[in-house]
Amino acid sequence: MSRTGLRPDLPKLPDRMRARPLDARGYPVPWFVEWIDGVPDFRVVDSKKLVAAMNLRLCWVCGEPLGRFGAFTIGPMCALNRTTSEPPSHRDCAIFSAKACPFLTRPKAERRDANRPEGWTPPAGVMIERNPGVALVWVTREWHPFPAEGGFLIHIGDPSETLWFSEGRPATRTECTESIETGLPLLLADTAKQAPHELHDAAAYLVTALEKARGYLPLGMGPVTDRPAIMVVGEAMMTALQETAP
Repeated sequence: MSRTGLRPDLPKLPDRMRARPLDARGYPVPWFVEWIDGVPDFRVVDSKKLVAAMNLRLCWVCGEPLGRFGAFTIGPMCALNRTTSEPPSHRDCAIFSAKACPFLTRPKAERRDANRPEGWTPPAGVMIERNPGVALVWVTREWHPFPAEGGFLIHIGDPSETLWFSEGRPATRTECTESIETGLPLLLADTAKQAPHELHDAAAYLVTALEKARGYLPLGMGPVTDRPAIMVVGEAMMTALQETAP
C-alpha cells in the first residue's frame, strides 16, 4: 500500500503494519476494526476478528500470526486485576498503538460514544469509563479466555516485560502511580454497586495486587517512596463508599 497519506507525526510504522489501509486522517486501521459502509469505525470491534484472534493466535493490530509471546496494550488497572477484553498483539504493534493511538496519547481525550452504529455491543465485563492517561504494554507468554457477562475476558499471566507510556513517550513512575491511585476508587465503587458484600474482599485483594504491580512500574531517577498499599486502598474504599452512599 502507498504510504503517501500516512500522518508524518506518527512513530515509525512496524513492518507488519505496512499492509494496513489508512483512514481519512492518515492513521493505519488496525486489523480488529469494524468497517461500516466502507469506513473504519475505530470504536467498534469486528466480532469475527475477536474470535479468530484468540483461536488462531493472530495479532490484534496487524492480523498476522503471533510467536511465543503476546503483548497486551492495557490500562494500568489491568496490571492489578490481570484482566482485559482485547487479545494480544506483537510487541512492536502494541508499542506503536500505545504511542500513536489518539485516545492513548492524549490524557484529556474522551471516548466518543455518540452515533455508535446500530447493533453495537460493548465489550464483555465492566469497563472503567475514563481515560487513564497512561498506557501499559504487558508482554507475556501466558493468557487464557474465561466466560464473562457479554462474552469472554482474558486473564493475562506474569509479564516478561512491561513498558509504560504517556502522551506517546515513556511514562514516569509518578504518572503511573497517579493513574492507578485515581482508578482504585472507581473500581471499588463499581464493586460497591454490583456486589457490596464483596467489597472488603475486593479491597484486600487490591492491597496484594497493588504491592505486586508496583514491581512492574518504571523506577524513575530517585529512591522509591510509594505510600503503603493498605493506606492507598483504604482511602480509595472510603471514597468509593462516599460516592455510592444513598
